[in-house]
Amino acid sequence: MQIETLDLEFQNIPNVIASYLVLGAQGPVLVETGPSSTLSTLIQRLDDHGIAPADIRHVLVTHIHLDHAGAAGWWAQQGSRIYVHPFGAPHLVDPGRLVASAERIYGDRMASLWGDILPAPPDKVVPVQDGEVIEVAGLAFTAIETPGHARHHHVYQLGEIAFAGDAAGIRLPGATWIDVPAPPPEFDREAWKVSTAKLRDLGLSTLCPTHYGPTTDVAGQLDTLEAELDTVTEYVRTMMGEGLDRDAMVERYTGWLEKREAKEGVVGDLALAHDISNPRPMSVDGIARYWRKRAESKS
Repeated sequence: MQIETLDLEFQNIPNVIASYLVLGAQGPVLVETGPSSTLSTLIQRLDDHGIAPADIRHVLVTHIHLDHAGAAGWWAQQGSRIYVHPFGAPHLVDPGRLVASAERIYGDRMASLWGDILPAPPDKVVPVQDGEVIEVAGLAFTAIETPGHARHHHVYQLGEIAFAGDAAGIRLPGATWIDVPAPPPEFDREAWKVSTAKLRDLGLSTLCPTHYGPTTDVAGQLDTLEAELDTVTEYVRTMMGEGLDRDAMVERYTGWLEKREAKEGVVGDLALAHDISNPRPMSVDGIARYWRKRAESKS
């Protein structure tokens, strides 16, 4: 078995979004398609390894957010089977609601960021249950349900390696800083901590997050992520308690994070890459919604 990290150079910036090419005894498997806007780069990266699109018969996506699975419909239309959480499967077949939700967030930047979101033929979408083993290309991937970032999130375990999507947070090359991507509407701090506990119990030697690249510091990444989950959610709760409106919260949250990042050496292009992989307004919206839902559930 061989695993290659494929840099999709999202928005012409290196080390922001990865796909993983896993070469098994019986052929290749692709983990994460990335967005459609990076499809030509992905095809070139595959060609660098002697792999043509027609060779990719199996694609695993951790969840259906556009930076992870935006090109899934294109691959399905080429004949690839797309393995995905059952909650995400209908949105690959009919991406209308997914696209409408993204358009509300990204507006006129939608096309340049994500490209065309194509529907997947229903017979090419394979819903995968928690704990199910996907046996493809002479390999056995185990799907592990890991909500928190999104309810429809799987981590795929392959021996001591886990393709983590966003479940292990964002850690870009060149820094130890861990970012918490907390998009609406499904961010859930408590569910995410249950997911990190699951990852701890797997005895992993390597995490392969989509943002970005393999790390063997499994315990360190999970420890830092859990601490940061508390830090960012409590900061947003404090701002809400002060009665700040959404724009004021975004402005303060952005400045607060930038100062903290700078202390960890996250500056310049590296800071820009973090902002692109985890837009600050999106996380403020997701965390604020999380607190409002908790308040409603107690009333």
